[in-house]
Amino acid sequence: VGTTVVGTTETSVSSNQQLIAFEGRTNKFIFPPFDFNIANSMISNFHPPKSTLMMMTAAFAGYDFLMEAYEVAIKEKYRFSAYGDAMLILE
Repeated sequence: VGTTVVGTTETSVSSNQQLIAFEGRTNKFIFPPFDFNIANSMISNFHPPKSTLMMMTAAFAGYDFLMEAYEVAIKEKYRFSAYGDAMLILE
C-alpha cells in the first residue's frame, strides 16, 4: 500500500491492534520510530526531503535504508515527486 493508505489504516487500528471502521479526520503523524500495526509492505514515490511523506517512509523502511535508496535514485536519475519512479519496501 502507499503512504495515504498506510496513514489511513494506522488511524483505524483499535487499542487491541484490530482494524476497525473509522470516519473522519486523522491527527496521526507517523515519523520514526513508529511501530506499524497493519502494513507489511509499502509502495511509495520518491518524496522531497523533509516532507511528511518522506518521514513516514523513513519510519517504515528505516532512515539509513531509505537514504541508501535515495542515493541510488539520484545516481540513476529517478524522478521525484511525480508519477513514475517508485520503490517497493518489504518488511
